[in-house]
Amino acid sequence: MSEITSIINTHDPALMQINLRRIRIDVLNGPDQGKWAEFDHDVVRIGAHQGNHFQVTDSTVSRRHAEITRTRDGLVLRDLGSTNGTFVGAVRIREVYLGENRVFRVGTTELEFTLKDELVHILPAKETRFEGLVGQSVSLREVFTVLERVGRTELTVLVTGETGTGKELVSRALHQRSGRKNSPFVVFDCGAIPANLIESELFGHERGAFTGAVNSRAGVFEQAHGGTIFLDELGELPLALQPNLLRVLEQREVRRVGDTRTRSVDVRVVAATNRDLREMIKEGRFREDLYYRLNVVEVKLPPLRDRIEDLPMLVDHIIKHAPFEHSVRGCTDEVLRLFAAYHWPGNIRELKNSVLRCIPFCDGDLIDLQSLPDGLRGARESESSQGESTDEPALGFAVPSADLSMREAKEQLISAFERRYLEDLLERCEGNISKAARSAGVDRKTISRLLKRHGI
Repeated sequence: MSEITSIINTHDPALMQINLRRIRIDVLNGPDQGKWAEFDHDVVRIGAHQGNHFQVTDSTVSRRHAEITRTRDGLVLRDLGSTNGTFVGAVRIREVYLGENRVFRVGTTELEFTLKDELVHILPAKETRFEGLVGQSVSLREVFTVLERVGRTELTVLVTGETGTGKELVSRALHQRSGRKNSPFVVFDCGAIPANLIESELFGHERGAFTGAVNSRAGVFEQAHGGTIFLDELGELPLALQPNLLRVLEQREVRRVGDTRTRSVDVRVVAATNRDLREMIKEGRFREDLYYRLNVVEVKLPPLRDRIEDLPMLVDHIIKHAPFEHSVRGCTDEVLRLFAAYHWPGNIRELKNSVLRCIPFCDGDLIDLQSLPDGLRGARESESSQGESTDEPALGFAVPSADLSMREAKEQLISAFERRYLEDLLERCEGNISKAARSAGVDRKTISRLLKRHGI
């Protein structure tokens, strides 16, 4: 049971710390007297069944007796419909908030609950690689430190950052550094599934639950049982389904569409978004209680333009791990300077796609200006022929006017980039949308949605 606030801030070292709040449970009286355990789970279940987080052998304790749940307002002790009740003092309770230390009773076993706090200062990791992530910048090495510390816990993590900054890589890294690494890792893209199918995909359905449901099917939470579920594009989850997700996170149970039974699920949850969820809460488009349930620890990924010193290492990593054979070993200094001057609205994903597109067009073993896509090379040559400085990035489309607000200019720039990128991508993939999606590292529905948005 933990509440973590993670702040990555290279300008104020005093803020670079995470505050871990665990709980400890001790058996004071009963058959298991002297037993204790510490937990950083969102929900800690207590009962006689071995599937509980804290198992009690007392015959007066029900199989699933009680649970302690983390909420925004504090820790809640809740009875789960036990036969012999849960008591605080002489009072039998259904639900009560716990203070820092509290004694309670399940059946005839007396337990003590204690908060265990730990303040961890975040110093940049010495390593420049963490699972699939690479970078030598201070901001990214601070992220490595947080991931190393949080990975081995059961904490729910919210990964935030712009599109293409590596949020799924972070989720996979957390899974690999956890005790669940040999169990399933399941990805669910909240923005890629039609709204009318999301509930079924998340929670499963029974045969005949709706037209087309010819067989029973487990949802992604059941598929991830014992492992980690990664909820990508969380900000795209319809408001109507957010209470359902909140209920699963609180109770760790799912109910399939068309079923009356509930099924317990044991999953570690990592969610990601490029949206400002706090702003969405103000606008009434995202539930505040769901936000605080997911934001136990927040990992903020810096955009590529704020970690330009990582470019040479990233380019080298992309070239060495290209999904095809080649003899390219790097980039010319001129190309690296161009890359360093570019804004990279698509971040690491855009850099990766740009580098991979260049490799087949290299005549030698270095990516040079002639290897760049036509849009980049043509724009740069046009600027050079007009006597303009070549120190600025060649985007292949116009930089928005400074008369616009920053938000409007950014949206215009990203829109222009998306259109040019899609046109180049489709040309390279000969119009094959599935191939284009694989090349871009996104799902087919995302490509189709973008093509429709830009009228291509």
